[in-house]
Amino acid sequence: MLIIGAKGLAKEVLEILYQRNELENTHFYDDVTENFPDYLYGSFPVAKNMESALELFKKDNRFIIGIGNPKLRFEMYNRFKAAGGKLVSAISPLAQSGHYGTTIGEGAIVMAGTVITNDVTIGINCLINPNCTISHDTVIGDFVEISPGVQITGHCKIGDFCTVGANATILPKLMLGNRVTVGAGAVVTKDVKEGVKVVGVPARELNEL
Repeated sequence: MLIIGAKGLAKEVLEILYQRNELENTHFYDDVTENFPDYLYGSFPVAKNMESALELFKKDNRFIIGIGNPKLRFEMYNRFKAAGGKLVSAISPLAQSGHYGTTIGEGAIVMAGTVITNDVTIGINCLINPNCTISHDTVIGDFVEISPGVQITGHCKIGDFCTVGANATILPKLMLGNRVTVGAGAVVTKDVKEGVKVVGVPARELNEL
C-alpha cells in the first residue's frame, strides 16, 4: 500500500490503516520535501521518486491519496492511475455508514466519528474529516474536501471539487455548484453557484462582504 504524501493528512490515513489492522507493507511517497527521512516513525519507508513507486507497484499497486487539497488530489489521482496504480479507500471502522442506499466512491477517506446515513452518494476520491454528519438523500460529487465537524443535512447536492470548511452547516435541500468553497463556521441557507466562495452566518458570497 502506497500513501501519497507523508505529512498531515497522510499521517491520519496511517491511523486508519492501523485501526483496520492493514499496516503490512505500508509505504509513503514524498518527492517534494528536501531531506525528508527515509522512514516515517522509523518504520514506514518513504519513496521519493516515481521510479521507486513503480517498483512498489510491481508487488502491490494499491494507493491512497494522503493530500487534502481537491485539485492536488485530482492531479495525484491521474498521475498514479496512469502509472498502473489502483486507488483504494480508507474508511475508519470508527465511522458509521448507512446500510441502505448509500454508496461511497473509490479512494474515499472517511475518518473517525463521522456519520453517514442512508441514501447518500459520495463520489470519487472524497475526503471526509472527523466528526462530520452527512444526512439522507445527499449527493456529494468527486474530489470534495469536507473539513472536521461539518453538518450536511438532508437532500443536499455538493458539486465536484468543493471545499467545505470546519464546522460549517449546509441546510436541507440546497445545492452547491462545482468548485464552491464554504468558509469555516458558515451556515449555508441558499444555493451557491459554481466557483463561488461563501462565508459567514448566514453565508454570503465573499465579494458581497
